[in-house]
Amino acid sequence: MGHTNDSFVSNSDRSMPTYKILVAEDTPDAREIIEYTLKKEGFEVYVTPNGQEALKKLKEVTPDVVILDVMMPVLDGIETCRQIRKMDRFKDVLIAFLTAREEEFVEVMGFEVGADDYIPKPIKPAALVSRINALIRRAALTRNASPTRLEMPPLIIDRDTYSVTLNGKVLPLARKEFELLYLLACSPGKVFNRDKILELIWGNDVVVINRTIDVHVRKIREKLGDDYIVTIKGVGYKFVNP
Repeated sequence: MGHTNDSFVSNSDRSMPTYKILVAEDTPDAREIIEYTLKKEGFEVYVTPNGQEALKKLKEVTPDVVILDVMMPVLDGIETCRQIRKMDRFKDVLIAFLTAREEEFVEVMGFEVGADDYIPKPIKPAALVSRINALIRRAALTRNASPTRLEMPPLIIDRDTYSVTLNGKVLPLARKEFELLYLLACSPGKVFNRDKILELIWGNDVVVINRTIDVHVRKIREKLGDDYIVTIKGVGYKFVNP
């Protein structure tokens, strides 16, 4: 991302750098509300009607935040997010989904392909701004707080490239899986309770289902093995270096 301030100040303060936001939403009324609301707050906003157009615009403007409607014609939000996360150039872009759908599989799928947040519909301007501000602030704090590379042979975790290598083999972790593993690995032996994990990885303003953490831990273990993340029953999880 182009802007990494140590502390976040509202983007409506014109002395601050302007954050770029790219929006993909197929409903004209919703696009208009989002564009008006975010521009009013001082963001530089680009709107597109579907994921395909968003991918084209992405390369032109290099946004800090991408907002994707889940259900769109031509190319939906899930597939658009998946394609963005395959591009190394946009590994740090923040992605939030707009959705009125509440099915568990949609939320889990979104985080698996690399989403950072969900913003529920119908859109409430104040909530939209709050979510975007919190997302930017949380990302800045995370980047500035911890080392970029953790080496615990045969395991290497590299935050700059969002890559995890085990015994010389690169493991295909989704974005939230990586962030969860990285959080735990930064403090080996420390037990993180579920509320703290949700706060640090998904943020206080993000509504996630109860099984979200469990699903991500299970998927990390499927790729990394069962030895690195230990479940502390009734509390949470901790990282160990076996």
